[in-house]
Amino acid sequence: PLVKKDGLPEFAEKILKNLRLDYNVTYEEKDSIGKRYRRMDAIGTPICITVDHDSLDDNSVTLRFRDTMEQKRVHVDELAIIIDKEVNMKYLFEQL
Repeated sequence: PLVKKDGLPEFAEKILKNLRLDYNVTYEEKDSIGKRYRRMDAIGTPICITVDHDSLDDNSVTLRFRDTMEQKRVHVDELAIIIDKEVNMKYLFEQL
């Protein structure tokens, strides 16, 4: 979550619960978002999901891709599909 209040942690924890059985995901709310991004980059996390106040209204989150620094807004229902295409080896091998 962008901040530790206003229902954002609860929204983020629902996303975590939905993804944790299929992917290696972590939840973090310590420090500013910039420090969290730097920490995740340092350990090699390919995608970060950020929940903000708009997430509560439109059921979307911001994805940040480590390798390109691209950020894009996606609906939470699309998360598993997008993450799968980014980290699943079968998709990587199809590109070879």
